[in-house]
Amino acid sequence: MPAGRASWPAEALEAAGRLTIDLAAITDNWRNLAARARGAETAACVKADAYGLGIDAVVPALTAAGCRTFFVALLAEARRVRAAAPDATIYVLGGFHPHTGPAYVETGARPVLGSLAEISDWAGFCRTAGARLPAAVHIDTGMNRLGLSREECLALPPPDDLARVFEVSLVMSHLACADTPNHPLTREQRDRFEILRHRLPPAPASLANSAGLLSDPALHYDMTRPGIAIYGGLAVTGRPNPMRPVVRLEARVVQLRTISAGSSVGYGAAQTVRRDTRLAILSAGYADGYMRAAGSTDLRAGATVYFGEDAAPLVGRISMDLIAADVTDIPEDRIVAGSWAELLGDRFTVDDLAARAGTIGYEILTGLGHRYRRDYIEA
Repeated sequence: MPAGRASWPAEALEAAGRLTIDLAAITDNWRNLAARARGAETAACVKADAYGLGIDAVVPALTAAGCRTFFVALLAEARRVRAAAPDATIYVLGGFHPHTGPAYVETGARPVLGSLAEISDWAGFCRTAGARLPAAVHIDTGMNRLGLSREECLALPPPDDLARVFEVSLVMSHLACADTPNHPLTREQRDRFEILRHRLPPAPASLANSAGLLSDPALHYDMTRPGIAIYGGLAVTGRPNPMRPVVRLEARVVQLRTISAGSSVGYGAAQTVRRDTRLAILSAGYADGYMRAAGSTDLRAGATVYFGEDAAPLVGRISMDLIAADVTDIPEDRIVAGSWAELLGDRFTVDDLAARAGTIGYEILTGLGHRYRRDYIEA
């Protein structure tokens, strides 16, 4: 082995890095949220492959912690949740297409109906199937994305007529601005929801996402639907994050090199070093979900990585597969080729990276690539 090169385990040679997902932190976060929403059921949003962290691992952990209801975006995701949680209630947020009726029966999933046409199609399928099947109804109270408009709510058949055809198992809406404390639209949405939900048969009500759950008990109703907070992300801006970090992302050092003052680093010569600089080149990049916008230029600082307790700033643009970090101020004997750098963790979180990249923690989590070796810390 060449002098100064660390011993690389097999996974370090074959993968871009290591992504460690703490299932114990996920279940602790869910229990924390459930305690805050006491009196309401706390479901879990596990769409987008459990926010990028793996439905197959996350759903069993949450089930063991006591979660009984899951929300996904797609029927394909519902199938994976059903395999992981045979007794769970599963809602599919993406609406109902009439040709998917048999798949809902097969999986035992429930569509979230968001238009008069979808309600009519589901009612028609229930009549054909000869069964009064459950579904949620989504009311749009201000997001202007999915859901029944006010006019559509007023055009609904009488509640008793709907109830005879299918079971309205949940009435829900989605908050647009709950992550901004005291935003006036949140109160407007609650007021609209309170009026319009009574156009439907009596059913449990759900309005609060992570931000709504954390910000106002008046938004809890019968069921809360947290997502990002379960995975350790910041849900309400300007407030401390009460959730435990869930992910730790590490990349190995591919090469160490020293460049002279006045040299530029990376594509576009975006950053020029002002001193003789020792660089650690890391095996990760935007192909792995480490966003290009988090790089460094002469005009602004980029993200920070850690080698043990030592912080190192990024230098230059982030490439598809590589990142450069300035390790000049770290003693040379602490870093060799094959050393691990922590890109995400307790000290530099998904929300810290998001802030440097001009985005949100959701995008960071769901974008983490599959070239990493994934390790789970069991709940």
